[in-house]
Amino acid sequence: MDILVSGLLLAGTYALMAMGLNLQYGVARIMNLANGEMLVLGALAAFWLFVTYQVSPMLTLFIVAPVSFAGNWLIYRIFLRPLVRRSKSQGQLEVDSILATFGMSFALVGIMVSIHGEYFTYKYLSEPITLLGTTVALNRFVAFLVAVLIAGALYLWLNRTRPGVAVRAVAVDTEAAGLVGINVPRISAIAFAIGGAVTSVGGSLISTFITLDASIGVIFTMKALIIVIMGGVGDIRGAIVAAIILGLVETAVATLIDPGLTLAAAYLIFLAVLLFRPQGIFGRRAT
Repeated sequence: MDILVSGLLLAGTYALMAMGLNLQYGVARIMNLANGEMLVLGALAAFWLFVTYQVSPMLTLFIVAPVSFAGNWLIYRIFLRPLVRRSKSQGQLEVDSILATFGMSFALVGIMVSIHGEYFTYKYLSEPITLLGTTVALNRFVAFLVAVLIAGALYLWLNRTRPGVAVRAVAVDTEAAGLVGINVPRISAIAFAIGGAVTSVGGSLISTFITLDASIGVIFTMKALIIVIMGGVGDIRGAIVAAIILGLVETAVATLIDPGLTLAAAYLIFLAVLLFRPQGIFGRRAT
């Protein structure tokens, strides 16, 4: 029961950062290797506002989300949209976006090091609570609840609103979406911006119970990529299920074997998915 509860709590925040990358890759067709740095930026914002002005991380979410949305929208329009226009194939766009966002990740790490070059952590709702017979920190439980609310709102928006359906249409087929009157460049920019905002919000939540530093973003990028590939590119439902699987596996490995092997377990899952089901849990096999 301890593994189940702890794994589900961890999966909630994993799902947020993976859904952010899923929107950016599945809709805007940008493989964003700076996704983890966006998460760390959100965490750093929560840390700085809490330590300096005693602003609750839960209130910081309402600052981080719009600021991150605007920043990611500008990044897409200024730096990434030209790559989309000049690319002659999806393969070329993926290569160009990987190179561009790889460089962007180094730039963001440099900025964060100049702001706060040390590890950062703080105490927020760190008292223990009992949940289904398992003792967990209250901050982890609160972060999980907020993550579930955000994930549910995003899922409903994508499936029950007109703009959300347009986003899903672009994810399925860019050319067909354009033929039925959808403004593909605008929808792609919005999806990229929402993806960055969701990831940054996930960072603010994670900061309440994990010690972070400016260079740790690459680990979160890899975990988000594993979840996206495992669940199926462009499928939010798949990202949620894959996040739960990864959270449970990492928790089981850390509890039963060795905490140092959690990354190895994640990569083994990634390799298994690539070998046996490269389209992901809910993805369709290419025809």
